[in-house]
Amino acid sequence: MPSPSPTCDWIRAEIEAFMAGPDNDLHMPGGPEPAFGPPLVGFAAGSDALWTDYKGHVGEFHWTPLEAFRQGFPGEDPDPAELTVVSWVLPQTAATRKDHRQQKEFPAERWARARIMGEKYVNEGLRRRMVEVLARAGTQAVAPVLLPEWSRMDSEKYVFASKWSERHAAYAAGLGTFGLCDGLITPVGKSMRVGSVVVRAALPATARPYSSHREYCLFFNSGTCGKCIERCPTQALSRDGHDKRRCKAYVRGVTKPYVLEHFHFEGYGCGFCQVGVPCERGIPPRPRPGDGKPAA
Repeated sequence: MPSPSPTCDWIRAEIEAFMAGPDNDLHMPGGPEPAFGPPLVGFAAGSDALWTDYKGHVGEFHWTPLEAFRQGFPGEDPDPAELTVVSWVLPQTAATRKDHRQQKEFPAERWARARIMGEKYVNEGLRRRMVEVLARAGTQAVAPVLLPEWSRMDSEKYVFASKWSERHAAYAAGLGTFGLCDGLITPVGKSMRVGSVVVRAALPATARPYSSHREYCLFFNSGTCGKCIERCPTQALSRDGHDKRRCKAYVRGVTKPYVLEHFHFEGYGCGFCQVGVPCERGIPPRPRPGDGKPAA
């Protein structure tokens, strides 16, 4: 007798169980410590027109869920309506946010470890785990960013992009909108990491409670804030947006040697625009008329 198709609740429970277990570890020298808090999970239909829109906005190279699925299962040709993108948000812990909020130029150790160990062992581990548990349940799934064909790409419009964007998948799954610094503002804030898998199962999509990709950002929705501009140690942010080249040069050229010298592992980290800002821990309320202050 074939296994029943996984439900949204079943998938969410599997993700939550992984994050509640020992694999969610920051690898701090003092012993085990959670890398991230409880996850948010959302679902997006593989047939959503947004995936085609991304090709126009990001680049033709950006995969639809069907294209990503075919990379993992050559020869398979499901209808896009048979596919669902499962996306999750892994919020930084209060301890990590507190440490990093106090920094002005170089990353806090917890922040750097969340960026490197948190991504490698926790987020990648969760992607692999979900593909495995779904396979055991008789359901095909792929983690797009773990596919050998996945790569970062040059983008005429956005400078740097990739064949599959985890933040764009989260936006499609109703989990958040983009801020001035290009970070995703979610119900648990902008201080987080994201992941996803494409599943061959037609699951109910999560409603997107927004109508604009910038809806949660105070800079765009009310002309206020701009705190992320003040937080950036390398002036990669301005009212005109995010200078990705300047940002990358700082992360790789400045924070990488700092992390090696002070924390003794190969890594890097910045993310100053994600803490010490109104959207650090949630969706900031819009100011009432007369309460706002012009953005920096």
